[in-house]
Amino acid sequence: MARRDDRKAAGVLLLLAVVGFVAKLAVSPGRAPGEIGFRLGPESRPSLDSVAAQAARLARPLADTERIDVDRAPAIELTRLPGIGSALATRIVSHREANGPFGSVDALDEVSGIGPRLLESLRPHIRFSARPIRMRPGSQRDDGSQVRINVATEAELVTLPGIGPGKARAILRYRRLNGNFKSINELLLVSGIGPATLDRLRGRVRVP
Repeated sequence: MARRDDRKAAGVLLLLAVVGFVAKLAVSPGRAPGEIGFRLGPESRPSLDSVAAQAARLARPLADTERIDVDRAPAIELTRLPGIGSALATRIVSHREANGPFGSVDALDEVSGIGPRLLESLRPHIRFSARPIRMRPGSQRDDGSQVRINVATEAELVTLPGIGPGKARAILRYRRLNGNFKSINELLLVSGIGPATLDRLRGRVRVP
């Protein structure tokens, strides 16, 4: 008799367990018993419409009258510019954060990867809203004085138009490996210096 009562009690407990499991599934379908769930509030969930709108805007070519502010635009916005990929856009922003706003097209020449040809293609599509907060190359040499490239320091070289820290170090490295420059035209052998940059340097540098 006791054994039959035990079997009956076990059956009741099993039935209660099954009912409880079914009730759990009915309340929270598709979730395991005891599973902890988290719900994101509506404010933390990005709107699909806003994401789609941003993607469409970034993929849209620049209009004829549209200009991107290089002094303020984030990297993702800069990628809309012709010839500017994500890596170069990131370098532009990093340079701006380290040195302050550009303030002019010529100052962009300091960024590694931007040369005279790319600068010319960018001119119709960019603008500068901020005034530069630091001295730009060439700004200290507006009195017509010249820099002697065979003895100039890096600090002196970066005062020249189109010569940022990277090109100044390239000039010093070339001078160290090859000796003094024989002529101004020899600057074309320095990495990063092309005909357009050389033209801007004429009258601003001298060899002897």
